[in-house]
Amino acid sequence: MLRAAVFDVDGTLVDTVDLHARAWQDAFRKWGKDVEFIEVRSQIGKGGDQILPMFFAPDEVKRFGEKMSEWRGEHFKSVYLPQAKPFPKTRELFSVLRDRGVKLALASSAKEDELESYKKLANIADLIDAETNADEVEKTKPHPDIFAVTTEKLGVQPKDAIAVGDSPFDAQSAGKIGLLTVGMLCGGFPEELLRAAGAVEIYRDPEDLLGHVDELMSLHEPIQEKERQYG
Repeated sequence: MLRAAVFDVDGTLVDTVDLHARAWQDAFRKWGKDVEFIEVRSQIGKGGDQILPMFFAPDEVKRFGEKMSEWRGEHFKSVYLPQAKPFPKTRELFSVLRDRGVKLALASSAKEDELESYKKLANIADLIDAETNADEVEKTKPHPDIFAVTTEKLGVQPKDAIAVGDSPFDAQSAGKIGLLTVGMLCGGFPEELLRAAGAVEIYRDPEDLLGHVDELMSLHEPIQEKERQYG
């Protein structure tokens, strides 16, 4: 039985993947490194602690990584966040799931202040049972920390929950604690990449998932049936 749904936010509930990529690209350029947009975009879904080592040497990260991340955060909020939009039907999706007794949580590599803005943007603040942001964990996605902390806050076992995310890093992160992942295409990552990372089902966006809530609710049933037969 599905007891909880744990949602990623950037690229899953709000249309911000390109905006984050541009903000990181601007930060990299300010610190002397030009990186192609597509290269930066491919890393969005991770937190800054995991993105920086992909483009800078360990000694560079140690010297100016924290300062760069802080600059990028302020730059994103002032220049790009005003351009962010929620994907359609996010509140309706959350309302339907709550009506079915599903606990709802956010598990995001975003900073706490960014996450607060996203909840207001998507109009879901009053529907959330728990949330975890990058400030609360030692390592962000694709490490399992964010999903592990979130399921603990909800008081549910991973086998009784589902993760919903747009990036392969969501599926990789959730899979490390035995949490099934539903992939969302609205963040721009290709279906084959999401499936290769472990996503068990793929939907277009929150509106599409809203039309398939029955499928989501029954996603665990075949697995549980197999456990009864062979366990």
